[in-house]
Amino acid sequence: MKKSVPNKGAGSTSKVGLALAGGGPEGAIYEIGVLSALEEAVIGLDLNAAHIYVGVSAGAFVGANLANGLTARQMSRAIIKHEPGEHPFVPEIFFTLATGELGRRILSVPRLAWQALVDFSTNRDDISLRASLTSLTRALPVGIFDNEPIRRYLEKIYSIKGRTDDFRQLKRKLVVVASDLDSGQAVRFGEPPFEDVPISTAVQASTALPGVYPPVVIDGRHYVDGVLLKTLHGSVALEAGAELLICINPIVPVDTSEAVEQGVMRRGKLTDRGLVSVLSQSLRTLVRSRLEAGLLGYDNKFEGADLLLLEPAREDYRMFFTNIFSFSRRQAVCEHAYASTRKQLLARFDELAPMLERHGLSLDRQVLEEERALWPAVAESPASLRAQSGVPSGASSSRQVLTDLDAALDRLDRVLAEA
Repeated sequence: MKKSVPNKGAGSTSKVGLALAGGGPEGAIYEIGVLSALEEAVIGLDLNAAHIYVGVSAGAFVGANLANGLTARQMSRAIIKHEPGEHPFVPEIFFTLATGELGRRILSVPRLAWQALVDFSTNRDDISLRASLTSLTRALPVGIFDNEPIRRYLEKIYSIKGRTDDFRQLKRKLVVVASDLDSGQAVRFGEPPFEDVPISTAVQASTALPGVYPPVVIDGRHYVDGVLLKTLHGSVALEAGAELLICINPIVPVDTSEAVEQGVMRRGKLTDRGLVSVLSQSLRTLVRSRLEAGLLGYDNKFEGADLLLLEPAREDYRMFFTNIFSFSRRQAVCEHAYASTRKQLLARFDELAPMLERHGLSLDRQVLEEERALWPAVAESPASLRAQSGVPSGASSSRQVLTDLDAALDRLDRVLAEA
């Protein structure tokens, strides 16, 4: 985007917006890894104090957590730890079979079959038996998994003191985007007239991908995944005055031109891997092309803003060939997102450092050049890690106070959760 934002003075930052796209549970885990890298490498960036958070699908899940004060480090620990004070990401949250939905659909089969036979017998001249039996497709479930556990999970962690399940009580603006199934229109939960919908319910609706989860009923309307209309909805943040928009998109199409050389595929043809890979590539291509079209529109409409887009490379085979609905490799995905983002930030240092400086932020080259792993890093605050690396600071005492406060708040969070 055009670079017309003036430089901020020392200690002064622009209004930062976060736009987080979807991608299933693995997309959320990827975003957490990216955020952990940003939190560590960008001095002055407070991911829990953004001007606005805009989340779609998995991004709504992560964005709502950030707006509620959960740090990227806390969410990273939740991926692998089941300790008091943490909020573990377990498969049961996302992959509980929708037994009620499945049962209702099975029980409807006899009624639908009888109706089909009645229609055929009374309209033999106009309809064949095969055509009349197509009404049995109504017995197919609208969602395989139950998304109520997602709502209960969020409702529970937002009930801890200092957090809230009410958009109106947040200190920062949060917008969760979903799609109204019956009208095909985007709905912004968190803005009038939808600000009274609980955050947990809004996220449940935004993550309701058709076929995977059933639509969520709110005030008599059915809502589904917001990614069906747009990939990011970043314009929502820009319209709210964001001067620096950080966008994270986990879903990109794969380029298999080097897959054979790297031993990922025997031949560089996705058709060899079956229907799932073909559908995945098609969906990713559609999502990414819509994102490109949206970003081009931002250039003309929001000339005074900068945009930082972070996403996997097209040759990132790990992100493509790992099932986005699988939890078996969640730790590896988060670590991979963290490491690849650090490499990307370092490779783009000359481009990004001036952009961030215009907004009162700085990109720490020394931190990016160090060999680091995610899991030791999330045990400590980004400020303390920079202090250990020997990065000079004119306000070391202030940083130490913030570091101690961060550690104290983290301990308090654990005590409250145990209580």
